[in-house]
Amino acid sequence: MPILDLYEHGDHRRNLAHFATLASLAAIDGEINSEERAILQKFAFKLDITEEEFKEVMKKENKYPIETPHSGEKRYQRLFDFFQIIFSDHDIDEEERRMVEKYAIGLGFSPKKAAHIIDKSIAIFMGKIAFEDYHEIVKRED
Repeated sequence: MPILDLYEHGDHRRNLAHFATLASLAAIDGEINSEERAILQKFAFKLDITEEEFKEVMKKENKYPIETPHSGEKRYQRLFDFFQIIFSDHDIDEEERRMVEKYAIGLGFSPKKAAHIIDKSIAIFMGKIAFEDYHEIVKRED
């Protein structure tokens, strides 16, 4: 039984799906090296993935596809969810950024668009947004 079948609903299933996708992305170029493994362990902690789940996802025979939503809004929702997870420790390092770029491209964004979205998202999640962006966001709510 695939590990994702254990969780039919809820946040944990979504977190596990995010993690499985990240593991698949890390393995795209062959073996997962020690640096990638360390990043995955960091994400596993942030996503509340158990050691057993980590081991199951990391098995070579487990390859989880990225489920690309057809709706642009759902793709942004997945990225938003992911950024909430990344910033649970109020920080993003370079390895996490590279991983989220791969994730965004896997969701269907072009590399250029993915980089742009990630730059803006980091600024927003770090609280470093320009007044114009802030004003536009707040103004939409009127």
